[in-house]
Amino acid sequence: MMKKSNQITLLLAAFLLAATASFAQEENGFTQFNVVKEFNDNGFQWFRDAQLLAAGDNVKSNAMTIGWGAIGTLWQKPALTVYVAEKRYTKEFMDKAEYFTVMSFDVEHSKVLNYMGTKSGRDGDKAQALGLHTAYTANGTPYYLEATMVIECKLMYAAPFEPNGFKSDVPRNMYSRFPAGIHSMYIGEVVNAWKK
Repeated sequence: MMKKSNQITLLLAAFLLAATASFAQEENGFTQFNVVKEFNDNGFQWFRDAQLLAAGDNVKSNAMTIGWGAIGTLWQKPALTVYVAEKRYTKEFMDKAEYFTVMSFDVEHSKVLNYMGTKSGRDGDKAQALGLHTAYTANGTPYYLEATMVIECKLMYAAPFEPNGFKSDVPRNMYSRFPAGIHSMYIGEVVNAWKK
C-alpha cells in the first residue's frame, strides 16, 4: 500500500504538470478552455471551414489541412475524429502518435491552410516555409503559435476504412477517383484546448 506522503507527492506532481501545461500556453497568448462547455462553433461547419492537423515530436513533425472530421462524445469522453489518406505524409506521423493537435487559423492566415493543403512535407519543412513558429504542449505535441485555437487529443482508436463496409455509392465513388488512397480514421480524446 502506498504511503500517504508518496500519494501527496504524486498528486502534487500531477497538479504541477497540469499547471505547467496551462501556463506554457498562456505565455504564448492562449487561454485554456473546456471544449464540452465552451466550444461554440457549429460542428457540422467547423471542419468544412478547414482546420490544420499536426502530429510528431520536437525532432520531426508535420501538419496538413483537413476538411473532414467530427467532434462530439465517444466512450464517455469528449472526442475529435480526423481522417488522413494513406498516401499523405502526415499519416506516417499519425500512425506513430500518442497525441495530435487540430488548429484553427483566422482569415489573416488563410494562406497557411491553402499551402498546408497543397504541399507535401516530404518536399520540405512547410511550417518553416510559411514562417510559422512551432511550439509544443506539455505532452510534446506540436502546434503553431499563429493558430487561434488548438485542441490537443490523445489517440484512442485508429483504423483504415474497410471497403467491404461501404454501404452506399458515396464512398465507393469517392475512392474510385481519389489518388491519395483510402482514409484512416483517428479518434482522439480531447485532453486540452486553448484559444486566443
